[in-house]
Amino acid sequence: MILQELVSYYERMAADPDSGIAPIGLEWKEIDFAIVIDWGGNFLDIEDLRSGDKKPRGRRCLVPQTVKRTVDIEPQLLWDNIGYVLGFDADNPSRAAKEHSAFKTRVKEIVEDSTDDRAVAAVDKFLSSDHMEAIKRHSLWKEIANSTGYISFRIKEQQRLVPEGHSVHSVAQMQQSSRDHEEITCLVTGEKDRLANLHPSIKGVYGGQASGGSIVSFNRDAFCSFGKEQGANAPVGTYAATAYTTALNRLLDRGSRQRLQLGETSVVFWSDKGHQLEGVLYDLFGEVSKDNPAAHTEAVKSLYKAPETGAMPFLGDDTRFFVLGLGPNAARICVRFWHASTVGDIAKNIWQYFSDIEIVRPSWAKEPPRLMSLLRSTALREERDNILPALPAAVLKSILDGGPFPQSLAMAVLRRVRAGDEINHHRAALLKAFLNRERRRYHTKEGEMTVALDETNKSVGYNLGRLFAVLEKIQGEALGDVNTSIREKYYPAASATPVTCFPLLMRLKNHHLAKLENKGRAVNLEKLLTNVVANVQDFPAHLSLADQGRFAIGYYHQCQAFYEKRDQHNQEAVK
Repeated sequence: MILQELVSYYERMAADPDSGIAPIGLEWKEIDFAIVIDWGGNFLDIEDLRSGDKKPRGRRCLVPQTVKRTVDIEPQLLWDNIGYVLGFDADNPSRAAKEHSAFKTRVKEIVEDSTDDRAVAAVDKFLSSDHMEAIKRHSLWKEIANSTGYISFRIKEQQRLVPEGHSVHSVAQMQQSSRDHEEITCLVTGEKDRLANLHPSIKGVYGGQASGGSIVSFNRDAFCSFGKEQGANAPVGTYAATAYTTALNRLLDRGSRQRLQLGETSVVFWSDKGHQLEGVLYDLFGEVSKDNPAAHTEAVKSLYKAPETGAMPFLGDDTRFFVLGLGPNAARICVRFWHASTVGDIAKNIWQYFSDIEIVRPSWAKEPPRLMSLLRSTALREERDNILPALPAAVLKSILDGGPFPQSLAMAVLRRVRAGDEINHHRAALLKAFLNRERRRYHTKEGEMTVALDETNKSVGYNLGRLFAVLEKIQGEALGDVNTSIREKYYPAASATPVTCFPLLMRLKNHHLAKLENKGRAVNLEKLLTNVVANVQDFPAHLSLADQGRFAIGYYHQCQAFYEKRDQHNQEAVK
């Protein structure tokens, strides 16, 4: 299913002349340096093709596709690393000599058998002579010698590199289609094709090997059956293997707007026809764009604000939409999740997600928070690297399919709260969404968590949270700023084992109320306390995970209600 949809995506992109996707047998590659020669193969110069200040990157060139290699010596066609192209490797000169010899042999073969390209013949002449002394005298030699990038060739009178020539492309595509492998029925396309014994590498998966990895791979005897080797265990044709890996590499490419990086999971998405949701999804869940910092707000408006305008974009749209989550796993690539749905269903579920996380916010928080901002609130010091590795992918999957959030999300939030971190609108929003999704899926008896303070909510956990906020408020008004408030000292115990500390806190509040000089204020706080306690028949010995979440939301709601009344009072005083 996954490979079939990737092949279909490749075919759609290949049919669009403006897509820029690499044809079969070719690949976009970043080339760092070009050896400049004349038609006679004489060395003239070395050109630095890199650009950028902090991390220079090579020029993207359409070259013959990478030959997959492990420990064997397998040269690329007219481009490769310094060992193959120049035969230089300070750490292993003997292997570099063998690599260079293989590189020269492959160039000579295509000159003799496959092409009459003058540029390729010039490269063959260059390789037939020794130019190393002149190359080592060049000002760029030290950088080339220490580089792990790729080198190619350019004729002085031409702007393109030699492997970008049409005749070289034709040779690469011909070789791709005429591999000497057995003919099989491809499991992906259902057509007769040559077996792809090794599939091209997939690069760009965060945490994976720099040389790339594979989704389909059989590199140990334990993975093989009936005496078959490597790709013969799951026969995929050369065309399908090249098409799906080319499509996936395109989606995973740097700068792709069809890719999200959530923790250690690389997420790619596409539709079967091309759809506006591809860009919207990136703006909703991607990182802040330096070029367009308002992109997230605009994307949210197109979905989240729709109920206010009466328009629901994308709803009812039956265009197929696919989301694939990938993670590193040694030499292989692990499929973390696969979600195939329609644009309409995904848009509906995203809208539901924004409805779930909506909660009363401070006046400075004008828009719903980004997904990564929410997830960072679950981590130590709110640092991205401290987010639970599998959590972002699990949360995104729940958003897309409308299912409940993982319990690890609520546990991570509560862990930060018990450790003394603030119960801010990010953490409260996550707990609200977690509880409401649990309620919808499992039809729990507890009432739905509302956006703001709900005085009709009878939940013990919710009202204990409200009660704790009222007790903290009484202490604050009676004593002012103190070194250690009841929030800092008692919150972990109060939210998990209420019976151990609430009786003490209820006794303490009598002393705090007695210290209030404004007796009218003391009466009002006592009334509020009585109204909240009326919903608490007893202090339970333990609160479940869900009730601890309700406790945190009740506390947050009650605190926000205090802030709103204070702001309203201040505004009236100004008037």
